[in-house]
Amino acid sequence: MLTVLDDNKAEETLTIDLKGKTSIADAMVVASGRSHRHVGALADHLLRALKDAGVRQVRVEGLPACDWVLVDTGDIIVHLFRPEVRAFYNLEKMWSASRPAERLAG
Repeated sequence: MLTVLDDNKAEETLTIDLKGKTSIADAMVVASGRSHRHVGALADHLLRALKDAGVRQVRVEGLPACDWVLVDTGDIIVHLFRPEVRAFYNLEKMWSASRPAERLAG
C-alpha cells in the first residue's frame, strides 16, 4: 500500500498505529496529493492494487470531489487529501496524540 502511494508521488505520507487507541482499524495512513486530479489518481492506483492483491470489502468515500478520499480496507484506513484540506482537518494531530493514561505514566 505504501509502495503504491510512493510510486505515484504521494506527498508527506504518514502511518499512524491505532492499536490500543480504537477498534475501528489497526493503522491509518495519511497522504497528500498535489491537486484534485492527483488525489483521484492516487485513489485509483491504490484501489487497483488492493483489488489485484485480493483485498475484498474495500469501502471508498470522497471520489467525486477528490478533496479527501477515504479508503477503508478494514485493518487499515487510508486518507488521501489535497494539502489545504489535510491542514484543515489535521488528523495526524488528533490520532497521534497519546492517550491520557500514557501521558500520566510518561
